[in-house]
Amino acid sequence: MPHPVDVHVGKRVRHRRWLIGMTQQQLAEQVGIKFQQIQKYETGANRVSASRLWDIAEALDVPVSFFFEGLEDAETLSDKPVVPNDLMGDKEALDLVRSYYAIPENQRRRLFELARVLSDVA
Repeated sequence: MPHPVDVHVGKRVRHRRWLIGMTQQQLAEQVGIKFQQIQKYETGANRVSASRLWDIAEALDVPVSFFFEGLEDAETLSDKPVVPNDLMGDKEALDLVRSYYAIPENQRRRLFELARVLSDVA
């Protein structure tokens, strides 16, 4: 069974890759490996070595720490609003984020304020 940290790191790789619209094949080519290996990393089936994670971070234009964001104990999670564990691993959520950033900035700010008001009312 994969270690939860390996699964989390894999989901973060997939999240960033989807967010920037990169395929597994494109990422694999930039890192110098086969796309099947990217698949295994993204599912947590294979553990990513430190040097490979460094290469992936460069290819995805994020700091290595990005892959560990969101790893917290259950105690600190209880103080936060209820959000699904794998929100950014959800393709629909990523499509929503991409669409949001495609909106011109002034309209995007207004949409954000509307969402904030609606969430306060809920």
